[in-house]
Formats: sequence, C-alpha cells, structure tokens
Amino acid sequence: MRLRSILFTLIIICFALISKAQKGNFSINDTAFMLNGKPTVIRCGEMHFARIPKQYWRHRLQMAKAMGLNTVCAYMFWNMHEKEPGKFTWDEQSDVVSFCKIAQEEGLYIILRPGPYSCAEWEFGGFPWWLLKDKSIQLRTQHPYFMERSRQYLMAVGKQLAPLQINHGGPILMVQVENEYGSFGNDKAYIGKLRDYIQEAGFTVPLFTCDGPSQLKNDYRPDIFAVVNFGSNPQSAFEDLKKIQPKGPLMCGEYYPGWFDSWGRKHHTGTTDRVVAELEWMLKNKASFSIYMAHGGTTFGTYSGANSPPFLPQTSSYDYDAPINESGEATEKFYKIRELFSKYLQEGETLPKVPAPIPTQKIKPFILTNAASLFNNLPKPVKSDSAILFEDLNLGYGSMVYQTQLPAGKSATLIAEVHDYATVYMAGKMIGIGDRRKGKLSIHLPSRKKTETITIVVEAMGRINYGQNMHDRKGINGKVILVDDKGIETVVKNWLNYPIPMGDNTISVDFSKVSAKSIGPKFYKGFFEATDQSDTYLDVRGLNKGLVWINGICLGRYWNIGPTQTMFLPGSWLKKGRNEIMVYDIFGLNNATLQGLTAPILDCLTEQAAAVKTRPIKAIDFKGVEPIYKGAFDHSEKWQTANFSSVKNGQYFCIEALDAHDGNAFTTIAELELIDANGKDIPRNTWKIIYADSEETSGDDGKAENIFDLQFTSIWHSQWQDQQPKHPHRLVIDLGSTKSIKGIKYLPRQDSKNGRIKNYQLYFLQKGNLSKQ
Repeated sequence: MRLRSILFTLIIICFALISKAQKGNFSINDTAFMLNGKPTVIRCGEMHFARIPKQYWRHRLQMAKAMGLNTVCAYMFWNMHEKEPGKFTWDEQSDVVSFCKIAQEEGLYIILRPGPYSCAEWEFGGFPWWLLKDKSIQLRTQHPYFMERSRQYLMAVGKQLAPLQINHGGPILMVQVENEYGSFGNDKAYIGKLRDYIQEAGFTVPLFTCDGPSQLKNDYRPDIFAVVNFGSNPQSAFEDLKKIQPKGPLMCGEYYPGWFDSWGRKHHTGTTDRVVAELEWMLKNKASFSIYMAHGGTTFGTYSGANSPPFLPQTSSYDYDAPINESGEATEKFYKIRELFSKYLQEGETLPKVPAPIPTQKIKPFILTNAASLFNNLPKPVKSDSAILFEDLNLGYGSMVYQTQLPAGKSATLIAEVHDYATVYMAGKMIGIGDRRKGKLSIHLPSRKKTETITIVVEAMGRINYGQNMHDRKGINGKVILVDDKGIETVVKNWLNYPIPMGDNTISVDFSKVSAKSIGPKFYKGFFEATDQSDTYLDVRGLNKGLVWINGICLGRYWNIGPTQTMFLPGSWLKKGRNEIMVYDIFGLNNATLQGLTAPILDCLTEQAAAVKTRPIKAIDFKGVEPIYKGAFDHSEKWQTANFSSVKNGQYFCIEALDAHDGNAFTTIAELELIDANGKDIPRNTWKIIYADSEETSGDDGKAENIFDLQFTSIWHSQWQDQQPKHPHRLVIDLGSTKSIKGIKYLPRQDSKNGRIKNYQLYFLQKGNLSKQ
C-alpha cells in the first residue's frame, strides 16, 4: 500500500511538473515583446469565430498558420454571448473557448479583443440591442447602467477565458481594452475603469489599447500599452505612435489588406503588391502587426452593422479582399504573403503545407413552391397613440408593421424618420419607399375618397457600429406627420404596432397559396438537392431584398442593388440530399429561381451613381463671395491642419481644390475635419453633401460622403473612368446649422499619391449662392 501511495504521489508530482513546464510567459519591455524569455515579432491576423461556421474553425486556423502567422486576433461580440440580460451563451457559434483551444492545438497564440465595444462592422458594434431599452443610456461613457452591464459581461468573459492565458498554459498573450476609443471620445478615466474590470475578471497578461494615428492622443494612458491602426504608410503611423509612447516595441493593431462592403457601393479591394511591401517594411524593422482581416468570412444572420454618416448598412459578405477569401480558400495575396513570411521566420520555425480547400458544388436551379403573406400572419398588435420603437417592444432584429387609419382627403405628404427601410401601402397598393441611406423620409399619398388603412413596414438594416450616431433605435423614430396641400401639418396617431422578429428567432407563418393580387412582403419555402456537404454560393439575382434561411439557419441579408449577388452557403450546414430553404422578400417574388454556384459574385452594382443624381444643389454662384481662407497643402500623406486668423461662421461650407501636386486632373480626400475656436473637432453627424462637381461612382467608390465616414481607407475621388473633368473641383457641405470654425484638418488619400490637393480655397456660402435641382 505504501509503495502504491509513493507511486501515486510521484505521478501527481510529474503531472504538476509537466503542467508547470507547459506554462509560458509573455511580457513587454522597452524594446521588444518577450515570449518565454526571447524577443519575438508578432505576425498576427484577425479572424472572427462568429463569422466562420464552427465546423470550419480548425480549417481556417490551419490556413492562418500556413500563411505564416504565429498569432490570431479574436474579437468577441457581446451580443453573441448575452442575447438576453443576464443569460450568457458560450456554445455553438459563441464557443470562444473551443476556438482558442483549437488555435493553440494548431500552434497559434491568441490576442483577445473582448470589448465591450468592438465595431468590426458588426451589428451595434457588438453591443446587445437591449441596452437601448434604457432611454438615458450613453454608450461608451461612465453612464452607471452601461458600466454595470459592461462589468458583468467582462466578469463572465473572465470566467471562460482567464484560465487560457499563457501564464496558465493557454494561448492568450494580450487582451485589448475597449477598441479605437480615441475616435469616439477622450475620457481616459473611462478606459481606466474598463482596464480595472478586465483585471478584476482575472486577466493578468499585458493589456493594450489601439487607435488610428491621429486619435492615439485621445485615450492613451501610460499605464496601458498602445498600438496603432493603419492601412498604409507604416513609417508615418509608427512615428505618430512614438510621439505618445516613446518606449516599447512597435505594433500595428489593425493593418488593412482590403476593406468591407456596403450595400449600393462597389466591392473594395486592396493592392497585393502594396500590402506585401508594407508588411515587409514592418518585418525588416521588427515591428509586429495584425492583418485585419486575414480571413473575413461572413456576417451570418442579422448581425451585419452600418456606418454613419452617411448611413450605409454593410453586406453580409465580409470577404474583405482578405488573403483567405470568404469560403476559406487561399488567394494570390495569401501566397505572396506566405512567400514573404517564409523569409522572416524565427529560429526553429517552419511553415506547414497549405490545407486543401473545402470542395465546392453546383446546385441545380430550383424554384420556391410555397408562400405565406406577412400581412396574413401578423401577431397580435400593440395599440398606441404613436408609433413604437423596436426596442420598446423587445424586438431586437427584423421588421415592424405599423398600421393606422387616415381620413378622406386630398393628396398629401407623409413624413416619418424611419430606421432603416420602409415600404408603404394604401388601398391595396404599395405607394412608396422610405430609404434612410438616401435621406428619403417622405412619401406622397394619393387623394382618399374614404377612410383608408395605411400600412408601413419598417426593416432594420443593422444598428450603427461606429461613430457618434450609435444610439440607433430602430423603427419609426418620433412623430409621423401628414402635410396637406396647404402646408398644414397633422400628427398621425392611433397606431397598431406588430413586431416581426427575424434572424436567429423568426416569426412562424402558415404557408399556403398566395393570391397573385396580394401585396406586401412574403415568406417563401422550397427544397433542393445537394450531392454532398460541399460549399456553394447561393445565386440570389432573382430575388429583391430580404433574408434567407437554410435548414433553419439564417444565412444573412440579400439586396439586388449589390454589390454582392450571392450568399456563401457552408457545406457543413447542408444535408446530403434534400434541404429546406426559406426566403423572406420585402417586395414579393414571381416564380423566382435559385441555384448554387462554385464562385461568388461580389461586385455587381445595379444602383450606380444614385447619390450623384440626388444631390439637391446643381450649381454654385460665387459672385460676390470671397474665400474665408486660401492655402496650400504639403505633398504628404499625413494629417494637415490650417488655422484661420479669426473665427468664421456659416452653415454651407465649400472646399475648392485648385490643382493637384502631381499635376493631373483629379482631386482625392480621405477625411476632412473642421476645428472650432477651442481647437476641437466639430461633430460631423449632421453633415450632408449637397453639391459635388465630380465623383467617381462607376470605376471606384469615390462618393463625396467618404470624406466624413470615419474610414481612412475610403476616399472622395473626382471622376476618372468615363470623363476626367479638370480643376477646380468643389464640394459643398451642409453642416446642419450655423457653425463657428477656426481651422480645417485634411487627410490625403493614404494608399496613393494620386489627386493630393495642392492649392485650395475655402468658402462659407449663403442659400442665394446655391441653385437647387
């Protein structure tokens, strides 16, 4: 017995020693990241487990390792883990623990980005929608309820992931505090409190913050390590980082090899040669980085977000022109990065073989055989004096049907602020569309000989995920106004509100034959045969606008305006043989045919130049108008500031580019800011472009609104494909109200020297100088 006891004790000691040997350590000194006592360069890439079917996590991580990464960044989205207050989910697509363990098994470390705010073009930036039920809430501030819920979430994260830190034998090297807060605010005490919550949750590895070069100063704390995010010119960005953090290794928290897509805008790509050259610059200078995205994947369900201003909902495809494409295949960019990384491996490191791609299959054309009218399947309504918001009826995602009675009367205009897309019906006909993207918030109503029921169906297209407009409650916001032919306004009351949940949880409907005369949105159901569980791309060019479910799983949104005309359908969600498909289409379908393709259609627009055609101003009269400022920008990619000798006041601001440094006919601007008398940036959430003399919308996404979309990689570009109008090039911005400004900040295009402004003039215009359409 004694011998057995001794053997047992020795076994316990051996296991303890093995366990201790497996534990590692990671630290940051004045010059390097130290991994297990040795200096290391972090070659990281972002991939979001929520955007990849769980069955494919290992394959995608193997692809990351084969590309040459030694680490992956993992965003967590709060709304994937706490879908209801206090009820946490850690399984299926929310199983972050399994993702991290698989990464470790494949030889990868983890940089964890838990939030509470994430952005990532994800619905509401990762925040759970139910936070907006509190009317007083101020997101990303020290608002008591927001901080209380953030702390509870981070404590739950710690229970799951603190045991997976490197000093406990796990793969987690670092944990991020918040995300790009400097582009939102400058409350450093708020960042400090979130830091404390993360530490209270049990995280003891190094913590860090990240921001763009010009925002670093807004949230930098010397007690938290800082990294910088950029899409080009690493040398300049790292110089800005060293200004606020002189000591420590250099790291880019997000390096952009491509960009995300928005509905109605062209598909974005990133030049491979530039990406490889800039990654090599970082490697030569021992700078660490994370490629955002190494693999983008797909925003399944109703989780795609939106940017504002201008309001632009994002596509379900998150291909991002990443090195690993949406379906997990290696691209040309992948192989060139792999070749580069092979030259900079650390001692003892080798690259594994590239995993075989997951097979794809064609699916023969099939039709949807059953239908159900939404209007015939409405739930019990909630009666109210005014239209009720989604959040106030516990509706997170989907649509709301609003109905009321309008008395007999002459033709009129109906005005409502809809978030985000509305179809309006009266007397058995659809009479108009409200589109928040276009600022189209009014509908012409025909005359009514008798009392008529008016029905408004409002679809949520994703809550805003970035910037100052994030308190984005869905549905009809505020009063609905009826304006008669004499301009008299009447508030429309006595509403029936029908909440229609869709996405993970979807309203149940009874499928039956639908009359050809029936109007409004409809659900459709059908079946198709799959030869096996290979991937495919669902061809949705025969559909209008809506959602798709496969075997009960919501694939995401489609919209025939493009740019995406396919939906990635993972083979792991298919059954060999018969599969069920359900489609919800806002406009209804006529014998729509679907099929499965072996390749995506990512760049097919059917709504080109929409913004240009709807500009409210068609000409500017500069007669009698003197510039408020004349200047010249440097031939540089850096932010540039011009301060005026005195404060200038006005509402309609005009920038006029007189020429370009390279002598060509083009003008480009990445971002434009106006500075008040105290040297602070004026909020841009009310800005509207009302005139642009030239915009490229066919060959590129060069719309003027890109100058205040908070994205440094998007640009205003004067026309270049079909025509090349010469200078001067002008933009007029309606600031929303009279503003006092003391200066201007200009960010040139980052990925090219093309179109950088040299000489320019600034104006404040009066209404009389602006000729309307």
